[in-house]
Amino acid sequence: MHVKFMPEKHIERAASELLFAYGQRYGEVAAPPVPAEEIIECHFGLSLDFDDLRTRFADSGVLGATWIEDKKVLIDQSLDPTTNPRIEGRYRFTVAHEAGHWVLHRHQLVESRGAPLFDGTPAPSVICRNTANKPPIERQADYFAGYLLMPEEMVRRAWADLTGDVAPYVAEDELQQLRQRFGLADDEQPTVDVAKRMADVFHVSGQAMQIRLLALHLVLPKKPPPSLFD
Repeated sequence: MHVKFMPEKHIERAASELLFAYGQRYGEVAAPPVPAEEIIECHFGLSLDFDDLRTRFADSGVLGATWIEDKKVLIDQSLDPTTNPRIEGRYRFTVAHEAGHWVLHRHQLVESRGAPLFDGTPAPSVICRNTANKPPIERQADYFAGYLLMPEEMVRRAWADLTGDVAPYVAEDELQQLRQRFGLADDEQPTVDVAKRMADVFHVSGQAMQIRLLALHLVLPKKPPPSLFD
């Protein structure tokens, strides 16, 4: 489905407004982890459950689906953290991703509702897949999930608490060592230790946290050039 262009700053603001609105009703979220499930179930009033979506849609890449009019979100059973606690971060990101569709796209999705499935059940408003080339609607929901689960101020406070400093970490040497250890290409970004430790605080994946830290320039992939004022 075609969606209009939305600057990332607008998506970040939408995530911030959602977290504020949730806090007004249920108490401020002052520290991680952000309660993604409660936002879906309590604040939006949606049902949230697991299902074998990959079999239902005959697609091994399906992670989640949302039915706007039925106010229902289903996550593929492969992401159930009670079965595999190591994938809690991926599960929470998928839940937050579906929240992004609800906030950013639900009005458009209702208007473009598809035909019923072959068994007569209503088709989902949106199906979310794990693919490399994501359409804009999926990229927007991904951005939203990152901003919701890892708000900038919360990340910066946690960074200072964890590292004892507000300065960024230059990860060039560690990245190179990890690439050599795992036989990775020079343009690949393995997850550094500080990102993994921050991820544990926020209950997200190390990869998602590293992307956020890079965007906030708290992790630098290369040593910055010397300044004229150094």
